[in-house]
Amino acid sequence: MDAQALSNGTVWLSIPTEADIDVITECCQDPSIGEWVTIPVPYTRENAQTFIDDIVRPGWAGHSPTWALRRYESGPVVGMIGLGERDESSAEIGYWLAPGARSRGLMTQAVNLVCDYGFRPAGLALQRISWRAFVGNYASAAVARRAGFHYEGLSRQGSLQRGRRRDHWLAARLPTDPPGPALDWPAEFHRTLEQTPRPH
Repeated sequence: MDAQALSNGTVWLSIPTEADIDVITECCQDPSIGEWVTIPVPYTRENAQTFIDDIVRPGWAGHSPTWALRRYESGPVVGMIGLGERDESSAEIGYWLAPGARSRGLMTQAVNLVCDYGFRPAGLALQRISWRAFVGNYASAAVARRAGFHYEGLSRQGSLQRGRRRDHWLAARLPTDPPGPALDWPAEFHRTLEQTPRPH
């Protein structure tokens, strides 16, 4: 699969490279990223190199693209977003954002760009993009909800993070879903997300 940069003029998504390794390493020192993302903790420069070599490059060679989120075209990495192939017509989205770039709606825009590309016949021609987050990650849930993902439930002990099983929430978006926020999330999220800043 050819690498494809994406932008809406406010956020830029491009392929992370070795030139980004030091910034990725610095971003992943933030405790909130380690809490909610399945990355090594502590996170080292070698981990970032492995991410580029073993995740990014093979992902683009297959059907699991990863993009670095930047605030301008040649800017430093402030976040990461990717689609992990589930089968030939579905993928799972994952993302993180550095603290200094939060509360600006950048990740919601990035998720919409990635979903548009994923569903596009000339992109990945997906029929389903799923999302999951560890229970308690309301920031990620806020992004998913604003980007039109419909809540599908709770998976008890459904994820493994650094040897520990954790509950996670599930949601998904289909190409036939209407644009805009999904309104079918449980009341718990409506109450909590109204008070949650836009950190992702």
